[in-house]
Amino acid sequence: MKLELNGIDVDCIIGERPDERTRTQRLRVDVVLTIDDRAAETDELSDTVDYAALTEKVRAALVAAKCRMIERAAKVVCDLCLTEAKVSSAKVRVTKFGAIAHLESASAVFESAR
Repeated sequence: MKLELNGIDVDCIIGERPDERTRTQRLRVDVVLTIDDRAAETDELSDTVDYAALTEKVRAALVAAKCRMIERAAKVVCDLCLTEAKVSSAKVRVTKFGAIAHLESASAVFESAR
C-alpha cells in the first residue's frame, strides 16, 4: 500500500550562495511511503504511520539540516522516513521555488528502501 504526504511546506535555509545561507526559503516536500496494508483492515492508527507526527519530523529535520542542495534535503527526508517502523520504502520530492530568475522551481527526487 502507498501512503502519500503531499505539499509539506517548510521554511528553512537551503542553498549554496552566500545570500541563501542567511535567509529561509520555502520548500515543498512530497513523500510516497510503502507501508503494510493492515490499517486498511483494522482502521487503527497504531497499524499505520502517524502522518501528522511524521510531517512535523520532516519539517524539523530540514530546518536543522540547513542543506546546501535540494538533493541532500531529499535524502535527509528519505532517511528519516525509513526510521519509521511501518515504512518499507520511501520516495521523496523536494521542490525549491524562485531560486533563480526565469525558473519557477527545481526539484530533486530521492528513493530508497530497507
